[in-house]
Amino acid sequence: MKEAINVEHAQTFRSDVPGRLDRLPWSRFHWLVIVALGVTWIIDGLEVTLIASVSPMLERPDTLHLSVERITQLTSAYLAGAVIGALVFGYLTDRLGRKKLFVVTLGLYLISALLTAFAWDFASFAVFRFLTGAAIGGEYSAINSAVDELIPGRVRGWADLAINGTYWVGAAVGSLACLILLDPAWFRPDLGWRLGFGVGAALGLGIIFLRDGVPESPRWLLTHGQPDEAERIVGEIERRIESQPGVVKLPPAEGSIVIRPRGPVGFGELAGVMLKTYPTRTVLGLALIASQAFLYNGVYFTFPLILSNFYEVSPGSTGLYLLPFALSNFLGPLILGRFFDTVGRRIMIAGTYTISAILLAVSGYLFAEGRLTATEQTILWALVFFFASSAASSAYLTVSEIFPVELRGMIIAMFFAAGTLLGGTLAPWFFGSLIATRSRASLFHGDLIASGLLLATVVIVWLYGVDAERSSLEDVARPLSASDESEGEGEAKPDSSSSPSGSSSATSGLASSLH
Repeated sequence: MKEAINVEHAQTFRSDVPGRLDRLPWSRFHWLVIVALGVTWIIDGLEVTLIASVSPMLERPDTLHLSVERITQLTSAYLAGAVIGALVFGYLTDRLGRKKLFVVTLGLYLISALLTAFAWDFASFAVFRFLTGAAIGGEYSAINSAVDELIPGRVRGWADLAINGTYWVGAAVGSLACLILLDPAWFRPDLGWRLGFGVGAALGLGIIFLRDGVPESPRWLLTHGQPDEAERIVGEIERRIESQPGVVKLPPAEGSIVIRPRGPVGFGELAGVMLKTYPTRTVLGLALIASQAFLYNGVYFTFPLILSNFYEVSPGSTGLYLLPFALSNFLGPLILGRFFDTVGRRIMIAGTYTISAILLAVSGYLFAEGRLTATEQTILWALVFFFASSAASSAYLTVSEIFPVELRGMIIAMFFAAGTLLGGTLAPWFFGSLIATRSRASLFHGDLIASGLLLATVVIVWLYGVDAERSSLEDVARPLSASDESEGEGEAKPDSSSSPSGSSSATSGLASSLH
């Protein structure tokens, strides 16, 4: 990539690259983007589900003999690593590009996951979990940035939610794997859980080859003074699509943008964009990320501990209960994701958060009253997270599309870090402490707190939500490097309206085939 000093001396130019990307019909290229980038979440879901499933096993004297508090601290170590990794790699993805960071974060992930299989005590386990979290935090920034910038605006919501939802495919696979790996009839207790992490790392090797076919973001290249490379990439994508059977010549792009290349965005300017230009969007993003992080990191990550401590479910059978839970989390974004592009962002985000909050409170009450069996508890929570998974995915969709391209990676990282610190790091410790009391009433109170945070977020969504459905990214948030001479894209102005300044009118008959 060109250094920043060359960018600052680059000449102003006009480009229709954003419009050309948004008017593309759905194609094999877009499926490649979804598969190559979404596969990471499958592996991540597998890895995280393994640690959730093996947590009761780690309490045993013949394994690591960890207390409940120690086990929940491992989750906090993972999340702390994710915070630091997101900030470091988010900063780098805006400076060096989306594609370069794919290799770095994936490599760190694979090494750390493999090392986890050889952990010998709490300290080593915590260090390896920290490094794994750092890799995943970096993935959030690079992948969500690339997806939004490569996928047409009319289906961006569905694609983003579907990719984030594939995490739960990995979770389902992990649940099935635990049925064998944690069964003493197959493996001794101190070996099964180690094999799980080793297998997860081995499966991740295939992602490297898939990602080689995903190009650098043309939008990122434009703002970094490389219009020729951006044109080359888009031209290659167009030729590949036009060569497909049944595809006619692509229509011309609508509108263009004038870019005046500039140097990297400093932290002072970043703060100004977040606090002065888009203050309500900043509040919106923080509320969405923090509330869903508290819900997932508190309720989901402690689910196996609840099964073992309140329902006396053996560690080897935990996977049977996590499997339907994981499947419902995957089906939620897959089924509901299309409505985020048709019904609209504001209604769907508010609706999924509200339904999740109400169902969580109801399930907490029934649990406190002792009216649920382990199977009934699982079914009810699967229903809760059918909606909650879409809500959580929409949080990352929102923060990745409502700020300018030049700082998208860092914005995602900062929201992820803030939400994790406020909701994610505190939640496992909080719910772990409630479980340690062996009090059903205490856990119910914890569920009510999580429900209250979700409902408070709904109010913020109605007040400050951005109607970004079917809109070009340049209409939702004007690039900082855009010149006033640009045509067909909106202006960067303070938060005075919740709607983007315009929307892409490019449509395709193939778009409806996705729905």
